[in-house]
Amino acid sequence: MNEFFSWIWGSLSYNAERDFYGKIFPRLAERDDVYEFRPMSFSDFDAVTDIERQVYDFPWGKGVFQDCFKARYLCWVYEQVGQVVAYGILAVGAGESHIMNLCVAPRVQNKGIGRRILEKLIEEARHKQADIILLEVRPSNEAAVALYTKMGFSEIGLRKDYYPAKNGREDAILYSKTL
Repeated sequence: MNEFFSWIWGSLSYNAERDFYGKIFPRLAERDDVYEFRPMSFSDFDAVTDIERQVYDFPWGKGVFQDCFKARYLCWVYEQVGQVVAYGILAVGAGESHIMNLCVAPRVQNKGIGRRILEKLIEEARHKQADIILLEVRPSNEAAVALYTKMGFSEIGLRKDYYPAKNGREDAILYSKTL
């Protein structure tokens, strides 16, 4: 029950510097201390769907995010001055965890935010006592492949024709990391 109340409090909390001053003084957004993680809420679905559409040729729809939320996956957003700039979704069960989605808005890419989201998901998997964390990634997503490798993930397989692509289908590299 404590986790539920923490989630409610996190969804309702007001941070004056982030929510008010950050909008008046946009330079605050450049500071690391005005970024914060919080659990995703229903009100975030439009923002995460918008980021998803900006980044992927074949984005998840709003319904997929709602289904992840209803399935009680661990859904996190990363905010900059009250605006969602990234998110991560993690499924955990039976000692395993699986990163379902990790995405960073184009305007803040290459600033270490993807790494922060990945670290948060790994931390959450450990907190839920998962022994392993898995994920799939497109081989063409070189930045993600480099991040996962740098963070200690190992390639364990290939899923043929896993992703839709402009010219048919694209394979997925399956990665794992022992926790």
